[in-house]
Amino acid sequence: MSAASEEILEHLEAISFVAGRDARAALPAVEALGDAAVLRYLETGRDLFFYDREAGKAFFHATAALVRAFGGLDPWLEQSRVFLTQRGTFRAAVGYFEQAAQVREEYGVAGEKIWYEEGADWIDRHVDSAAAYFRTPIARLFGAYAAEDLRILLAPARELAKGRLGLASYLEGAIKVRAICGLEGVQDWALRGRDILAAGRIRGEAWYKLESDEARAFLLEVLPGFRIGPHKRLFALLLQAWTGLHLPFEDGDWSVEGGRSFLETDGRSLFVPAVMPDREEAILAFYHTGAHLAFGSYDEEAIRALFREIGSEHPPLDADQRITWRPLFAQFGADLLRFQLIFDILEDLRVDLAMEREMPGYLARLLRAAGQRALPPGAAGAYWREALHLTRLAASAQLPAELAILASPSAGILDAFRLALARYAHTELPPITLAERAAAFLPGHSPNAARPVYPRKQGKSEAVEMDAGGQLGAAGHKEKPREAPQQAEGNDPDLEIPPEDIQGTGGRVGVGIPMPAKVHGSGRAVKGPKGGWPYKEWDYRQEKYKDHWARVHERKLREHDEARAVEIAAEYDGTMRRLKKALQAQKPTRMSPLRRQKEGEEPDIDAAVQFVVERRAGQSPKANIYRQRRPLQRDTAVLLLADLSTSIMAEAADTGIRVVDRLRAAMLLFGEALVEVGDPFALYGFASKYHQEVLLYPIKRFDERFDARARAVLGGLSGRLATRMGAAIRHSTRQLLRSPAQRRLLLILSDGRPADYDDGGDPRYLQEDTRMAVREARELGVHAFCISLDPRGGDYLPLVFGQGHYLVLPQIDHLPQRLPEIYLRLRGHR
Repeated sequence: MSAASEEILEHLEAISFVAGRDARAALPAVEALGDAAVLRYLETGRDLFFYDREAGKAFFHATAALVRAFGGLDPWLEQSRVFLTQRGTFRAAVGYFEQAAQVREEYGVAGEKIWYEEGADWIDRHVDSAAAYFRTPIARLFGAYAAEDLRILLAPARELAKGRLGLASYLEGAIKVRAICGLEGVQDWALRGRDILAAGRIRGEAWYKLESDEARAFLLEVLPGFRIGPHKRLFALLLQAWTGLHLPFEDGDWSVEGGRSFLETDGRSLFVPAVMPDREEAILAFYHTGAHLAFGSYDEEAIRALFREIGSEHPPLDADQRITWRPLFAQFGADLLRFQLIFDILEDLRVDLAMEREMPGYLARLLRAAGQRALPPGAAGAYWREALHLTRLAASAQLPAELAILASPSAGILDAFRLALARYAHTELPPITLAERAAAFLPGHSPNAARPVYPRKQGKSEAVEMDAGGQLGAAGHKEKPREAPQQAEGNDPDLEIPPEDIQGTGGRVGVGIPMPAKVHGSGRAVKGPKGGWPYKEWDYRQEKYKDHWARVHERKLREHDEARAVEIAAEYDGTMRRLKKALQAQKPTRMSPLRRQKEGEEPDIDAAVQFVVERRAGQSPKANIYRQRRPLQRDTAVLLLADLSTSIMAEAADTGIRVVDRLRAAMLLFGEALVEVGDPFALYGFASKYHQEVLLYPIKRFDERFDARARAVLGGLSGRLATRMGAAIRHSTRQLLRSPAQRRLLLILSDGRPADYDDGGDPRYLQEDTRMAVREARELGVHAFCISLDPRGGDYLPLVFGQGHYLVLPQIDHLPQRLPEIYLRLRGHR
């Protein structure tokens, strides 16, 4: 080693013991290159360490890997000096040193050159963007694309930087869009976002980070593949024809991270993805998932037998009374995914063989689809091959003797589980990660234990009506006219209870007719479905709560009427325009500062002073030294809870105006008003069918947009069942408490007193429970206010809500105009 090199080492040791130690530890990797190389290396390391301690330490720590990957000091040593050209590049330097060797090994000379040049270009533009670039893991940055494609991915970011959009915001979304839509999709997404960025920087950042509703809507619009939505009726018919099942469809999980789409079930509903790779895989997915439901994968007794097999008498239930699978696999610890996949392969094989008995040619169709797919890479490919091999053996009736039981009509999920335990004991299938697992399934197949499940009774029929508007009911006939009261996840008790068995003078149940509520005979013992959220209910006669008495279930409204929503908007256009003028006065005008921001309109003096002090003390603080100014928002969240009992289908006091018509208009105008004023809001409807089945219908949740879908649901509102208001208030309070707002308002819209089929004919029973629910909400900081259309509301509303916390509208025709106005008055009242 030359004297000059030794002098540098001594200088480093004098400045910092750590620097001297790290430099000497790194030298063996460089000394074989000669004294001149060692001197050049140490000069660069010294300069980087004096520039920033973290950058210098990263340089020395990465030396051995860099020399090995590059075969010497070139060109990485010269590349590292680019971080000395601008202040504040230490985070970018650390990211470079941590990843440069890996880039060279995986992408070669050309790939590393492109990676470096793209990042170095941002050092002069925006050092924080350069840091975000170099610190992005290369597996995520490159994805499945070649190094040259990196230039295409980053090209729009240079133009967007002129609009002060940093690369960190752009990369976050661009990588996800590329995974979903390819590079062409990135270009389209970036181009659309330019106008949004021009309209407002905060809104633009939300677009490019994929945090806004409009960005997610764009992705759903351009997702490649087969869209199931327009074909749900067809798939429902196919499922019903081959399995005899008729299940409601729910939106499946979808992530902006991309990934494989699965059709899943919880034993009661089908969770349908937005798109699938193609039509054939979608059909296979419906057949296969339906086969699991039809052939016992979720039968209650079969699942209980599974848990008894591992020594558990009762399967564990979650808060919604669904069975969770985890204890079945807990014994395998970190290797549980391997066993789960073996179990899935065998259970899938069992139900596929059962499906083949019902639908000859099904296995051949599955094999054709699998033959058109490429073998997945890595560990997933081994499981794919195993599943494909066993399916081929099954199709040719050549299953191994130990698996022959799976072809028996009497085989069940317990047989598949026992076989999985035996095969796992001597398997050669490799361990697999959660990220790899999605690729391991044959077309149309999916993880069987991914969701908690509602257990099913063997042979139980699932005759649930589907969406209105042209879709089929449970019997395969056209539904009744949309304006008739609709059933709610089961048969309507109004139709179940024989009129001659009804006695008493209780609450309001029925289409605009005060109906007695005391029930005798067969209707009395009707129970709702298992599950739901349990809530206590107040019994004033015993002066105590009944624990877990009422159960609330959230259900989707299946009636949609876009045309009616458009008609209502046109009918009330003048009202809406006048309302919007009034709303301008409600919008925030004062500006509120946000301190310690990464970027902003002006410096934050306190934060800047602290930043300088910490830097001079040798620390590496975050440069959050700016202030942004934003409109000061009123911190109010509101949930509108509408009574959807059957009485809303009646005319109001011989006026010729139906309650439901004005209810639809009022809720539409209310939604438009809340969108205009900018307050967070949710829209729910509710009805009930005995204490075990209180149904809440989310029309718009707090985190959802008030979009065409929500408007169409409001346009199709209709009445159903009865009015157990206390449980609905408790559940709505629960939803409101999740809002971070300081003020929470629960607006209840009703046309009569609380009543249900099992209130015993006592009009006071549910009235007292509702009073207690309002009181509980108030104690939790939720202000409940009732708007009633019942002319007799003044008799009981003061007792339930208290003076000043209700309003009786004498004329239903005023409801659409008054509802938004009432809210705005409540909102402005402190």
